[in-house]
Parts: sequence; structure tokens; C-alpha cells
Amino acid sequence: MRPTIYLFGDSITEASFADGGWGAALANHFCRTLDVVLRGYSGYNTRWALKVLDRVFPTVGHDGAAAAPPVAVTVFFGANDACLPDRYAAFQHVPLDEYKQNLHSIVSSLKKRWPKTLILLITPPPIDEDGRLRHPYVENPSGLPERTNEAAGSFAKACVETAEECGIPVVDLWTRMQQYTDWRKAYLSDGLHLTKEGNKVVFEEVMKKLEERGLSLEKLKADLPLIADIDHHDPLKAFQQ
Repeated sequence: MRPTIYLFGDSITEASFADGGWGAALANHFCRTLDVVLRGYSGYNTRWALKVLDRVFPTVGHDGAAAAPPVAVTVFFGANDACLPDRYAAFQHVPLDEYKQNLHSIVSSLKKRWPKTLILLITPPPIDEDGRLRHPYVENPSGLPERTNEAAGSFAKACVETAEECGIPVVDLWTRMQQYTDWRKAYLSDGLHLTKEGNKVVFEEVMKKLEERGLSLEKLKADLPLIADIDHHDPLKAFQQ
């Protein structure tokens, strides 16, 4: 069996296998070396993620044997936790202190289950409040955005702090995206979700963290013989190893 990478997160992860998505780009990049497995749940926050963790990552496979540990898991939550508690998406809001504790609990659970697995946190992206007003997900009679960039920044900071406290890598997407002047239009399709260019940023930043820790094509073994390694005069020889 090929090694696996799990992508665990909210809608930004769920949509990552769409055309131009960062998850699809990862799957394409590692197409002969790793299986990239999608576990994205639109609308979820860390409170809900913690509740379903054992169902998302069962310890036993379909055949009853112990599930093989993945080589890496990305944990990408916070965009929904950061919904404001007095706006229309209040039911998704998680207080900042609880968010941080939930991240600790998710990381701790994954590390206990798979001690050698790389856990990579990803902060929520920045928020374009005008974009959220133009593209509300439900009727919004207040005329106020349910998310703000300031709140997203607080949750991003807490995510970075959690990674440092847990001794694991983190992609600070909130900071990284805002380094580009026109980030609102370039990277966000509706003030929250990602354009193809935004997905490209996530892919590139995740790849940097994976490669820093040895998960690169140069260091991973390809699945089965490559066409270049098959002897034209004795093709079956390559399959006897």
C-alpha cells in the first residue's frame, strides 16, 4: 500500500479537490508515491471536528486490521470558529481560548494515535469583509459581515501559537496571503473561499513544509516500476524484483 497524507479541515479543505484546488495539486504532485486522502467537512469548526475525530480516523481498517499510519495530516480549521458570536453564523462560533484548546486536543489525539506522523497546522485565511457582504451564505438582514479579518487574524495567531507549543510546523496563511497587495481579489472568491491563485498559495506553502521534513519526490519511492526502468528487451524482468 502507498503511504497516505490526510487533509482534515472545513470547506476550504472539502473543496480542495475541485479544479485548481490545493488538494488536487498535492494528489497530482505525489501521484506515484503517496495517496492524498480528503477529509474535509464544510462548515465545521474545531468543536465539531473534535467530536467526530474517531469516526474520521478509525483505528481499525475495513478488514479489521489496524489502520496504517499516514505520513502526514494537515489540520486546517479556524475560518468557522472565527465567525462572530453576534452575527448570522453565530452557531459556528467557538471562543478563541476554546479554539486553541481544541487544536491542542486534535493534535494530541493524532500524535497519540500516530507518534511518527507529521502533523501540519494551517491557519484560517484572511477575510475580505466586502466580499462576505456581497456573497452571504444565507439571508443577512443586519447588513454586517459574519466574519472580519481582525477576528480571523486572532484565530490565526492562536493557531501559530498552538503549533509552536506542540512543536509542529504551521502554515500561516493569514499572514502569507496579505503580503500580496491585491490579495482580496486575487486569492478569495467570496471573501473567504479560495480562487485558483489562492489554492496555489496553499499548495506551495504546504509543499514547503512537507519538503522541509523529507516528504519530497526525491526521497519517496515510486509505486511500482517506472516506464523508464523497464527493459525494452525483457519487460517482465522489472516485475520480478
